Amino acid sequence: MKIHEYQAKAILARHGVPVPQGEVVFNSADARAVAERLGGGTVVVKAQIHAGGRGKGGGVKVVKNPAEAESAAAAMLGMRLVTYQTGPAGQIVQRVLVEQGLRIARELYLGLVIDRASERPVIMASREGGVEIETVAEETPDRIFKEAVHPATGLNAFQTRKLAFALGLEGPQVGQAGKLMAAVYQAFMDSDASLLEINPLIVTEDGQLLALDAKMNFDDNALFRHPDIKELRDAAEEEPLEVEASTHSLNYIKLDGTIGCMVNGAGLAMATMDIIKLAGGEPANFLDVGGGANAEQIKNAFRILMS
Repeated sequence: MKIHEYQAKAILARHGVPVPQGEVVFNSADARAVAERLGGGTVVVKAQIHAGGRGKGGGVKVVKNPAEAESAAAAMLGMRLVTYQTGPAGQIVQRVLVEQGLRIARELYLGLVIDRASERPVIMASREGGVEIETVAEETPDRIFKEAVHPATGLNAFQTRKLAFALGLEGPQVGQAGKLMAAVYQAFMDSDASLLEINPLIVTEDGQLLALDAKMNFDDNALFRHPDIKELRDAAEEEPLEVEASTHSLNYIKLDGTIGCMVNGAGLAMATMDIIKLAGGEPANFLDVGGGANAEQIKNAFRILMS
């Protein structure tokens, strides 16, 4: 399950991660009011959708006063924002985040994922913040620094210092980075997250570290332990058929092909899709009904498959 940036920042803030001041709004008049509460100066208006690349698509605007904040919000709300992650169909913007403007000296990257090979959480950091980390990993993998975290001992201080030095941080910033990384790791573990990204993690001109952006994904199988997080789900950001499938305990992902697939077992489903591709076809979907599906689930699976 994915959540919005402002929701991820709220989770991080509860764990002690420094984030910019800001509020989410659903209309332009409220955007003006928030900008006024933030001091009436420079603020950033950010479209809230479940996709990256919002800035290049026109979904992030730096404005100088509350009137400009209202105008920027009015232009964003209801727009179809197209980014490299949304595909050509784009996503309708239904809410925007209005945040304080900050003087940025450096942009860094910080992330946490589950590494299935080592069976441990891995914390990643890079000096190349503010860009797609996938591009950095492909073109200059030596610029990404990693530390695997043993679940029994947690994130150790020597690991955070090692990453802080790799990022080129000095003096008091090393201690700041250590506390921030520890808080980020705790937020990741406490929420059963499968991915946590701060891109960029900024260093301000006065030497403070803040999470300027945040992205969190969660393990669906653990949501029963987190009803508060489950309530953050925004079904409007998801494919309607995928939302409906989840209500019937079906694992469905819509694709662009023409050959429908319904399989019991994720591994067999992946193999079936591989065979279709090998034969020159394109699967229309991934649909795993599981090994214990009943007649009602199969009926709903067929209906979704033929929609």
